[in-house]
Amino acid sequence: MKSLQDLANLSGRKALVTGGAGHIGIAAAEALLELGAEVVLLDLPTSPLEKCAATLRDHHGDRITVLTGDLKDPELPAEIARELQKTSGSLDILINNAAFVGTSDLEGWVTRFEDQSVDTWNQAMQVNLTAAFALIQALVQPLREGGHGSVVNIGSLYGVLGPDLSLYDDTSMGNPAAYAASKGGLLQLTRWLSTVLAPDVRVNAISPGGIFRGQPEVFRDRYVARTPLRRMGKEEDLKGAIAFLASDLSTYVTGQNLMVDGGWSAW
Repeated sequence: MKSLQDLANLSGRKALVTGGAGHIGIAAAEALLELGAEVVLLDLPTSPLEKCAATLRDHHGDRITVLTGDLKDPELPAEIARELQKTSGSLDILINNAAFVGTSDLEGWVTRFEDQSVDTWNQAMQVNLTAAFALIQALVQPLREGGHGSVVNIGSLYGVLGPDLSLYDDTSMGNPAAYAASKGGLLQLTRWLSTVLAPDVRVNAISPGGIFRGQPEVFRDRYVARTPLRRMGKEEDLKGAIAFLASDLSTYVTGQNLMVDGGWSAW
């Protein structure tokens, strides 16, 4: 029987993390690097990607490379596949993390339902859902060939449950319909792909609850009061879930959505 250490070991495996300069992207990269993987980070050309990669290299050496691109571009998944082919061509782990989120600066996004923009809805669907579909499609061959293919889609609490808009009273925050719908779609895509790509590739999701990022105190107090573990999440709370689903610790797990929400969804 393999030890837990052996099951968690990602030495010799390659991972691609989208949204690699974001809070969760960095946590995912750290988790994978700590277990020995080689990591490719993808983010926008305007993101602090190189700075993030440099910080990670200081702690984990040269097992990090970067790619830039905008997932609103439907040609990007094929370009990424070509870039990976230029090196070893291998890929074992795909973390679909890039997304428009509640704090994204978009017109017709964080506003009342009647004023939410169809154009912004379409952009969110492209980045949050369609890009994940297209990336998996473009990269499914190397994911199959390596023998350890694992896709982890980053969903959301709000892809599962409806929002309590009173949490946002007296703040500039909100909960866009397109965010919830795209994350809900990503979770169903996860389930669909888990049967279609089996047995060669496992496909799972992680749905975080609220992550503390300096939100107004009034929001934070309301959120914490409604959370069984009585705090908001931290990025490091996701590292264990990512390590579990990306590695052989979960070789008999597919089609699942792991809620990392402090118990919010248990009420």
